[in-house]
Amino acid sequence: MGDSIMENLFGDSSSKQIPKHVAIILDGNGRWAKKHMMPRNYGHVQGSKTVENICEEAYNMGVEYLTVYAFSTENWKRPKEEVDALMKLLRSYLKNCQKTSSKNNMKVRVLGELDGLNKDIQDSVIELEKVSAANTGLNFQVALNYGGRDEILRAAKRLAEDYKSGKVNLDSIKADDFSGYLDTRGIPDPDLMIRTSGEKRISNFLLWQLAYTEFYFTDTLWPDFNKAELRKAIEYYGNRKRNFGGIKED
Repeated sequence: MGDSIMENLFGDSSSKQIPKHVAIILDGNGRWAKKHMMPRNYGHVQGSKTVENICEEAYNMGVEYLTVYAFSTENWKRPKEEVDALMKLLRSYLKNCQKTSSKNNMKVRVLGELDGLNKDIQDSVIELEKVSAANTGLNFQVALNYGGRDEILRAAKRLAEDYKSGKVNLDSIKADDFSGYLDTRGIPDPDLMIRTSGEKRISNFLLWQLAYTEFYFTDTLWPDFNKAELRKAIEYYGNRKRNFGGIKED
């Protein structure tokens, strides 16, 4: 990305940092719908449109990886009518995403336990990942039927299986080795995590990966989150000093 573009976004680009990987908890669709006197599903539809816009804006700002929390393992507790509507929206989104990923040169990867989803959704995920695998633009991850604890548990089980088969030596396993068993293997940990709607918790999202991530919370409801709001979050990140447990002199 050229310096002139960065200066237009942030002024003096030399003093700003762009996060390589941004993770977002998409919160507030239901409240947005209620605010507009519409059914909750209408908020989810508008929220999916915001995802498309933010993918484009993030990449234009220099972000290389974007991960969104679309549906958690806990979301199954919601009313059946809402879950069914979300699954219907998901089916439509996965199909449309094949077109947008090709159009925008976007590589898509789905995180989470796919076995808990209907077969047709699993097939759509596999096809989407396949058709976008060679794309070289934004790396876009969708956390779907995902929970951080569940991910770590599944990773531990895979590690145990490799140990039983003699593929690994537990004495030599390091944190980076364990990361290779997670859904995010090969993906750098998030530099910045954004949560919309005013809630200040991570809700079982990327528990391992967020160890040294900068957090940004905004009262903006997800369907209202736009380029200006994303710029605020990235400006906040650019003014942070990341020490990773060490000491950095001013």
